[in-house]
Amino acid sequence: MEYNDEQRSLVAAVQDFCRREAGSREQRLALTDAGRENHSPELYRKMADLGWLGMALPEEFGGGGAGMVDLCLFLETTSKAMAPIGGFTTSIIVAAAYERFGSPEQKKVVLGGVARGAIEAIAMSEPEAGSDVANLSCRAERRGDEWVVNGQKTWCSNAHLAERILLVARTSGRAGDHSGLTMFQVPTTAAGLTVSGIDTMGGREVNDLYFTDCALPADAVVGTLDAGWRQLMAGLNLERLILASLMLGTAQRAFDDVVDYVKGRRQFGRPIGSFQVLRHRLADLATEIECARLLVYATAAQVDRAPNTVLPRETSMAKLKATETARRVTLDAMQMMGGYGYATEFDMERLVRSSIVSTVYGGTSEIQRDIIAKTYGLHEVSRDSQ
Repeated sequence: MEYNDEQRSLVAAVQDFCRREAGSREQRLALTDAGRENHSPELYRKMADLGWLGMALPEEFGGGGAGMVDLCLFLETTSKAMAPIGGFTTSIIVAAAYERFGSPEQKKVVLGGVARGAIEAIAMSEPEAGSDVANLSCRAERRGDEWVVNGQKTWCSNAHLAERILLVARTSGRAGDHSGLTMFQVPTTAAGLTVSGIDTMGGREVNDLYFTDCALPADAVVGTLDAGWRQLMAGLNLERLILASLMLGTAQRAFDDVVDYVKGRRQFGRPIGSFQVLRHRLADLATEIECARLLVYATAAQVDRAPNTVLPRETSMAKLKATETARRVTLDAMQMMGGYGYATEFDMERLVRSSIVSTVYGGTSEIQRDIIAKTYGLHEVSRDSQ
């Protein structure tokens, strides 16, 4: 993939910033409450001031109007630097939904806010509806001039940091139907909403949301009533490529770190990187990373050429390849580092944790494989139809 001068300058600027502001482990621990948080408001504000958080948003809302390739470069670079800006991922996904479907006032508030450093979250998953989005049961009912929400959401990333949550709730039909889903704008300060953190290996990242007679104004609807499923599908290109780009950066960071380690670590009188078994293993990992990078950026370029075209096969392939590659690279790197790869005083164990969960969120690897297979006309056949 060839990049233009502006893109190369962007990568160089982001690398330099991250090196100065979060280049050492000590700096990152200070910014993240000793690693318990994945987001630093201080670092995020500085990036907002530089215009990077709104780079892919329209200029009329304070953005830079950049394309998907540019956004992927920013994401890969910040991920490789381990910059603690976890709030950016959900914010840019939510902003894209408002850009497509929001009212003029909603766009002004949300898109302008994201460009200035506000954090947004999106709530889809429920205890009985993860990969099966059609099974959503959290319901919003119209009562006079309001919508009243009752139900539970789970695994909601960054809700504890966000100003607003983009809620996907059922407004008609029954669980199991893709129709009857609607998007709502919910302030995190809304009465009747409780945000409860879920402890995970990654620290404070995700939350349970409990809605108890949570009243929203009539204009809280984002887009078209009962069209939430279609609106969700329109954002798949962005979401999958964002996650793929992040894991490219994670894989590259793990690879670079383990290469440095095997060059310096000596056993039996020589660097362990000189042993053929490790040299060949690292050659394979480098090849896999480059394959993933070519796929991600080729797909991003395709999105830039046709922004309104949904690419289920290509984006699922990119997400699948990048996340599975990151998992393989980090786990192999941990093993090559031995006990040091497992110790919390080194970065590798955190890279492992990040890569493992990437094959779950945003559609599991199994879901991505199923989507890819369906694009080739391969559908599951029930026994009754055989």
